Amino acid sequence: MNTRTMTRITTLCATMMGLQTITAVHAQSREITPPDQRTPMAIVNTTLHNPPVNHDGSDEVVIENAWILFEEGRITGVGSGPLEDLDGYEVFDAAGLHVYPGLIAGPTQLGLLETEQVRATDDRNELDNEHPEIQAWVSINPDSDLITVTRSAGIMTALVFPGGGTISGQPSAIRLDGWTNEDLTIEESLGVIVKWPLIHSVSSRFSRRSSADQNARSRERLKKIDNYFEDAEAWIAARKTDPTIPYNGRFAALSDVISGDAPLFIDASRASQIESAVAWSKRRGYDIVIVGGTASAECAPLLARHEVPVMIKGMHRLPMTRHSDHDAIFRTPERLRKAGVLFSIGNGSGEPQHERNLAHQAGTAGAYGLPAGAALRSITLSPAEIAGIDDQLGSVEEGKAATFIITTGNPMEITSDVLVSFMDGRRIDLSNRQSSLLNKYREKYRQLGLID
Repeated sequence: MNTRTMTRITTLCATMMGLQTITAVHAQSREITPPDQRTPMAIVNTTLHNPPVNHDGSDEVVIENAWILFEEGRITGVGSGPLEDLDGYEVFDAAGLHVYPGLIAGPTQLGLLETEQVRATDDRNELDNEHPEIQAWVSINPDSDLITVTRSAGIMTALVFPGGGTISGQPSAIRLDGWTNEDLTIEESLGVIVKWPLIHSVSSRFSRRSSADQNARSRERLKKIDNYFEDAEAWIAARKTDPTIPYNGRFAALSDVISGDAPLFIDASRASQIESAVAWSKRRGYDIVIVGGTASAECAPLLARHEVPVMIKGMHRLPMTRHSDHDAIFRTPERLRKAGVLFSIGNGSGEPQHERNLAHQAGTAGAYGLPAGAALRSITLSPAEIAGIDDQLGSVEEGKAATFIITTGNPMEITSDVLVSFMDGRRIDLSNRQSSLLNKYREKYRQLGLID
């Protein structure tokens, strides 16, 4: 191949990459972030739905003919019946409509990925194996089109988890509206993520390793995790007595976990992984949250005894093993609730573009025995409690952020629509690229006389 041909190929590749980048740029959302709330507001004549107070509760807390007052982004009053003095308030009459807390998605990688085919828009994974110092909020794209699509489904908050490696970094809690990633951030760090290795060998046509080899690798990985935390504890203890010891940012990032001020989010789906992770955490004295939890119902008594929460990665998936019941994952939330385990339900697809389906994941659990109130709690108050932000979000209560949605009905029903949303007292634009395309082609067929 001569030099001229090589130059043409290089130019062509560069042009294609440039076009991809241009496409990614033009995919950014055009919706405008509203200013902070300036006028006190009152939502009146509505039906308010709050999740159960206790995580093993079953019934929604429903207030008919409800009113909600909020000012400067905070709820200042909730009640029912007529309001006599609303001078100075902007009044929103929600007669015939329903108010729910803003939904909370997690674990998710929303904002870290825009287009999978364009590497420049994919910030999900770091390359190193241990990077506990990485925080998800730093890499979130506030102009992501996927954020606007997601919030149109009533999701106002996301728990964003970075990936890659065994110790993947720190998840962040974000609101789904803001000019910058600093504006989006509610909590920079919720803890540290650890991906737990398989404990037992897996036999499948995709595996090329023997059972003995798999088991040896699992023991090696477990030992490596244990040694890493052992070294971190030793460094923290040594630096307390001798501040001249060189700073280690990675070990320092584990200090809150080691002190008990933050949890470890342990990614584990199989029962043997969950049991191993719980035993290890109790030996080391760490608080943990199980993320994934496909087989968590099999370990429900253990999880309840040690008060270990579970973040379930979605309902719409196949059974984990051939001998499992076809509806095993659908019934997992109710089995956890009956056992007294705090749990939340996420989307679990691993693809942020499908995060908008979160409420339907909880709806599926509701169709398989989970009471309506518990299903609502699994996508509102429970994830807020697990993330440690329940003093701000998860329910519509006095003193909390004025973050809620106004709907035509239960958001877990496909027939319900989210009409209006408020985030920290600001009315949020629910339009997005998909709704723009819908309006465009409706107009096309209206002009053709095919629809009214």
